[in-house]
Amino acid sequence: MSGTGGAGSTGGGRRAAVLAWLGRDSGSGGDGDRGLATVWVAMTTATLCAVFAVVLALGQVVAVRHRAGGAADLAALAAADRALQGPGEACGAAGKVAAAQGAVVVRCAVSGEIADVTARVSFGPYEPAVRSRAGPPAAAPGSPEPLPPPQPLPPGPAPGPGPAAAQSSVPREAGVRIGGVR
Repeated sequence: MSGTGGAGSTGGGRRAAVLAWLGRDSGSGGDGDRGLATVWVAMTTATLCAVFAVVLALGQVVAVRHRAGGAADLAALAAADRALQGPGEACGAAGKVAAAQGAVVVRCAVSGEIADVTARVSFGPYEPAVRSRAGPPAAAPGSPEPLPPPQPLPPGPAPGPGPAAAQSSVPREAGVRIGGVR
């Protein structure tokens, strides 16, 4: 009966010898893997926490950058509004507006009617500074000509809400569709 795998075979002894050589005891069959799932769960959790922390930090950086941009834009508009009153008055207005937005004006320059303002917002280790310019549209170099002022509407009843508003009071030629109505 030797070598046939029966009850008296030496196959069990070989298995025990191989398991002993691998460092496992022969009685448990899989005890060498005990606790491995815990290690994998712990490593996965730590990795996910690290990724979440990086994403959260990047989100804060973007939010602070947007706050700085908004503060710089508003401060530049305030400075351009007061540009004709002098650079001191214009930059003072820019500083007040930036402070109301939680920012600090780092640089303020007024040249004619154009204001150039740099604002900085601090949030933890992040301190982005954003530059913004404001002034009349014709004063900006390279800007297109300003649009003409809007023309007043002709006198007549203003269309109200409802089906009557969809009809045009402009005469139409026969066969021309306007808004799906003939």
